[in-house]
Order: sequence, then C-alpha cells, then structure tokens
Amino acid sequence: MAQTIKRGGKGVRRAAAARTTQRKVHAARQQTGSVLDTVMHWLPFSEETLHRIVMTLILAAAAGLVWTVAVMAGIPALASEQAALIASDAGFKVSHLEVRGVNRMNEQRIYERVLGQNDRAMTTLDLAALRDELNQLPWVKDARVSRKLPDTLVIDIVERNPHAVLRKPDRMVLIDDTGVELETVKPDKAKGMLVLSGLGVGQRVEDLMRLLDAAPALKPQVTEAEWIGNRRWNLTFKTGQVLALPEGDEKSAGALLSFARMDGVNRLLGGKVAAFDMRAPDRIYMRVPGHAEEVAAEKRAAEQAKAEAKRIAAAAKSDEG
Repeated sequence: MAQTIKRGGKGVRRAAAARTTQRKVHAARQQTGSVLDTVMHWLPFSEETLHRIVMTLILAAAAGLVWTVAVMAGIPALASEQAALIASDAGFKVSHLEVRGVNRMNEQRIYERVLGQNDRAMTTLDLAALRDELNQLPWVKDARVSRKLPDTLVIDIVERNPHAVLRKPDRMVLIDDTGVELETVKPDKAKGMLVLSGLGVGQRVEDLMRLLDAAPALKPQVTEAEWIGNRRWNLTFKTGQVLALPEGDEKSAGALLSFARMDGVNRLLGGKVAAFDMRAPDRIYMRVPGHAEEVAAEKRAAEQAKAEAKRIAAAAKSDEG
C-alpha cells in the first residue's frame, strides 16, 4: 500500500520545541501580570488615576509634537492655541475658584475680577497679571494666585486692617494705617475709632502715629486729630477737650510729651479747661468756658463799686460844706 508523505511537515522535535515556547510565553505573561498587580497594589492611586496620568503624558507628548511642528512652520501662536485646546480637553481648565484669607472685604469683588478666567485652559493663565489686578482692590494688601491641578484656581488674599475713619465733607471713609481708603462707612459704624480730618490728612497718617507714640499714656485718650493748614495738629480727647500743638514733628512731639507730664501731675484732662494751646514755646494757654464772662463781670462790678465809692465821698463832702 502506498504512503503519501507531506513535504514541510513538522517533525517531532520541532513540535516539541513549539510546545515548549508556548509554555514559556504563557509563564512570562502570568509573571508579568503578577508583577503589574503587585505594582498597582503599592501605588497610592487607583488604576483609573493611573490611566488618566498615562493619557495626560500621551497628550502632553502630542502637544509637544504639535508645538515643535508649528514652531518649525513659523506659527507659534497656532501651536499655543492647539496646546491649550489639548490641555482643556484633558480636563485642565478652570472650573473651580478657591478664595482664602477674606474676612472683612466683600468676596464678590474677587469673583468679579476673575470671572473671565472661567473655563480657560490652565496653561493660558497669566498669574502675574491676575495678581496685579487683584492688588488694585482697596482692601487687598497683597494677593497670591496659583494653580491647583487639574481644574482649580487658588487665590490667597492678605487684607488691609482698618485703622481710622477719614471725615470728608459728605461722607466717612474707612482707612488703613497707611491712609489707603477702604470703603465708605456710616457714622454709627465709626464709633470708637480714631477720626481724622483736614486737607491732606490721608497722607499724614503714619506721621500722626509716630506723634502719638511719643506719649503712650495719652494715645488711647485721643478720639480725633485735625490736620490744620497742612502744617500742624489739633488733638481732641475723649473728654472733648482740645490740644493745639506747634508746627514741626519734633516740636509737636515734645509739646505732647510735656502735656502728658503735666496731666499726670495736675489732672488737666477732665477739668474745667476746654482748650489747651501749646503753640508758643515754653508756655501753655488755657481757655475755660465762661471764664472771660466772669472776668468781665468782676471788672464791671469793681468799676461800679469804685463809682459808688466816689459818689458817696462826694456826697459826704457836700454835706460837710
């Protein structure tokens, strides 16, 4: 009986070798899967997060390739726009706003300034320009702007502290310790705060603080300070009494310190004197309400008594004659 032998058929050794290779491949796959599982177990994030990171890296690489090609083609603006689109599609766009440090100011002012940043790609944010814009708000002493990936814009605000109230002809304005105007306030909200008045007084706030520091015992007693003629201060105390100080920083500080010493000895504040004038060197003038009227009345009485004495003397002389 004839037997047909196929050419090219696998021999026994070749078949055995093929089976051995398959077993090695299968074992390698199992080992690789086991290693990957072990790695995933120790990673601090989920498989979904890892997938997102990998996709982000791929998109970043694609964006880099697009940028390189665009720059080589001479169109960097298109490259930047394309990169922003890729970042936005990957979820890296402004969707949330986190504001910190706001206690006194109206937080709505912050949102109004950054409203135009909503839905913008995180890569296109101009943080320096946004910080400069926020620093223009009256209450903002300093602002820090940062990104919190993937989609949050973080704004840290350092507020100014209200220090005194500026009295203007038509309104009261809250100011900080450098004279920066913060906001308009009603008179009842200004109770208990130092009130400043006078042309140009907003630029003299720090000078006033140095002056009051010269007499710490009197500083809490001062309720108002008026800048007179752009050259000197009038201070009003809680008692309603007024102290006129001389011109010049050193002279006014020396006069205030002298007044504090005299008050400590003679209890000037709370007494009958309504106003103290220390503009003249080495002396103090005091005005007591009604004192001038009393002196005038005493003078009139003395004159009347003198006239009456002359009349009586004349009458007595006439009787003798």
